[in-house]
Amino acid sequence: MDQLINQVTLVGRLTKDPDLHYTADGKPVLNITLALNRHYRNQFGETLTDFVQCTLWNKIAENTSKYCAKGSMLGITGRIQTRHYDNKDGKRVYVTEVIADTVQFLSKRPENKPLQETGQGG
Repeated sequence: MDQLINQVTLVGRLTKDPDLHYTADGKPVLNITLALNRHYRNQFGETLTDFVQCTLWNKIAENTSKYCAKGSMLGITGRIQTRHYDNKDGKRVYVTEVIADTVQFLSKRPENKPLQETGQGG
């Protein structure tokens, strides 16, 4: 039997503050975009950037939302997944994203993201 591999490793910066959501059955989910600079320059001497959509689930999603902000550097390992849906015009839309298995925080915690939460727990 063939061994097929679907594994991705990314290191990049968050393009905006994380916005944690919950599914109808209460699972935490976080959709983020990582900005990744390419390792070469184009003919004009510019470094190009790729923007990769990533989905984080459960505790990984909660911790990333809690301790990271726009500009935070993350290391993500995961797998590529393609899904589709029909938009409001009935047109099929395909989405390719990285589903994170692990996330490493590679920069200092932003000052506006305290180590311990204050206030009432939920």
